[in-house]
Amino acid sequence: MKTFFKEVLLPLLAALFLALLFKPVYMQDGCCDFFLMWLLVGCPFGIRRMNLWLVPRGFGISGTVGVFALNIIVGGLIGGLILIAGLLLGVIHTIREII
Repeated sequence: MKTFFKEVLLPLLAALFLALLFKPVYMQDGCCDFFLMWLLVGCPFGIRRMNLWLVPRGFGISGTVGVFALNIIVGGLIGGLILIAGLLLGVIHTIREII
């Protein structure tokens, strides 16, 4: 039961909280932009797992902001994948613990 709470329920609740928090951002004109939702929900899970940050060097302010935005986008994409993989592994661990 501890495994289920730690590996499945806690990340799922965090993702649902973020989805509700960012709902005004990715819901525009009554339509859901799933890519933007993927980035916003996955960002906290992926930023900490990024091993390589692109560091803007020799750019102006627009280049620096662009490189920072690219880091956030890559972190969100990685985070979405990590969230799904972590939830699947948590379910597998929970099933193994029960059996």
